[in-house]
Amino acid sequence: MQSKRLIINRFKCAYCGACISVCKNNANELVETFLRIDENKCNCCGLCVKVCPMNALSIEEV
Repeated sequence: MQSKRLIINRFKCAYCGACISVCKNNANELVETFLRIDENKCNCCGLCVKVCPMNALSIEEV
């Protein structure tokens, strides 16, 4: 069984907060100047990937 994980490309991320505003599980948060994803809360629904204006987020199988 493969699982999925949300990946952040920190070189692309503008820390705009678009992903935070659409996350229904409150899995994304800004900590100082870094985006942090709580993998225990994230269900990899893909909403944040769709709204990211910088294409900094992706879902990968691990």
